[in-house]
Amino acid sequence: MINFENNPLIEKTVKFSLDIIEFCELLESKKKFVIAKQLLRSGTSIGANSFEAQNPYSKKDFVNKIKIAAKELEETKYWLYLCKHSQVIHSMKTWKHRL
Repeated sequence: MINFENNPLIEKTVKFSLDIIEFCELLESKKKFVIAKQLLRSGTSIGANSFEAQNPYSKKDFVNKIKIAAKELEETKYWLYLCKHSQVIHSMKTWKHRL
């Protein structure tokens, strides 16, 4: 088993995933189900792929997982951009500064 302690990539992607889960719960409370679902999938996929990359079959497999994580990051940035510029986020003051 791989030791994930003191692994900045894993630490940051896990924290980011937990923040995304919390934010998506807030979006769902505002009945923004479609955006919440998309954001939850892409935002947590970053960490999942980074985590999976820690035990690759080969260097090529590692690079592929990291590239997938990077693509999921770009999609997540898109959904967060929409959230930041939508009316619902303007009413969610505790999250506005975090986006």
